[in-house]
Amino acid sequence: MRTVGVEEELLLVDPESGEPRAMSAAVLARAARDGAEQDVFEKELHEQMLEFATHPQSSMESLHAEIVRCREEAAGHAGEIGCAVAALATSPLPVSPSIGVNRRYRWMEEQYGIATREQLVMGCHVHVSVESDEEGVGVLDRLRPWLTVLAALSTNSPFWQGKETGYSSYRSRVWQRWPSAGPAEPFGSAERYHRRVADMVATGVILDEKMVYFDARLSQQYPTVEIRVSDVCLHAETAGLIATLARGLVETAAREWRAGREPVDPGVSLLRLAAWQAARSGLTGELLHPETTRRMPAEAVVRGLLDHTAEALEATGDLERAREGCARLLRDGNGAQVQRALLERTGSLRDVVTECVRHTQGVAGRTGSAPRG
Repeated sequence: MRTVGVEEELLLVDPESGEPRAMSAAVLARAARDGAEQDVFEKELHEQMLEFATHPQSSMESLHAEIVRCREEAAGHAGEIGCAVAALATSPLPVSPSIGVNRRYRWMEEQYGIATREQLVMGCHVHVSVESDEEGVGVLDRLRPWLTVLAALSTNSPFWQGKETGYSSYRSRVWQRWPSAGPAEPFGSAERYHRRVADMVATGVILDEKMVYFDARLSQQYPTVEIRVSDVCLHAETAGLIATLARGLVETAAREWRAGREPVDPGVSLLRLAAWQAARSGLTGELLHPETTRRMPAEAVVRGLLDHTAEALEATGDLERAREGCARLLRDGNGAQVQRALLERTGSLRDVVTECVRHTQGVAGRTGSAPRG
């Protein structure tokens, strides 16, 4: 059974005002002092961010439990120095991000200017194990059209610098400012994949292979495919659902590759339109169906993803979990819907953030928290 790991980026905020706080170095120092497991928590581009990575897990129950544990530990370390963590993909409140003290980050600021300074966005990356680079590239080529459905399920960033953006995932629009971000064309083989990555680095526009920000890529560190399209999810169970569906997509694509089925290739231009539509409407409107690239209600497109991955999910015992998780999101709303419902109820973005701190830890109610549709 393929193993799965999750990386989540969290926003550090003041527990009273909800304003972002540049305290990642202090939180990491506290975590080290408290004996936190090595390499679980890491610094990120901005000092208002904290990242954690789970261990690879075969069981989705175990993965969910580890996501919950890591969130709890992050909250504990942050709380000891007077701040809190929120699983928000952008800051609803205005913020002037502070870039970390790091040679790499300073190079990025010099190279990309305001795009680096404004890039305070928090994502969720899912690693799914593959047997080889050849299998990994076969997977990358075949799961491309379905990634926008994962993006729509995870949308959790409707606000930016104190304003309603009109997008369910404004994080993804900010992320597209990087020159290497977004969908890639099919590669056909591991050799062509690695040649393309080497050519991109050779341009000097990006610093190294770590800056190849494809929607999905081969991991540099691990024998995995890394799927990078999702906002960090407000609720741990949504992160677990995204990981479950990601493994289903990888296994489905690997089976197609082994069977010699050619990848469906809508083209990068249509994939960009599908990604824009997912970012705009999330689960509240229409999405482009991966098999037709035509608009359909979000519920029908999510159902299409479940049908597409059903055999793989059934084989791992995850089909009912995935169906129930998708039904729950469509009924109760994802992070973007919850945030908007909170603003409608309270009239305050500060209250949105402080309430989302509670949601991050699973101590806020879900039922009826977001409007349907």
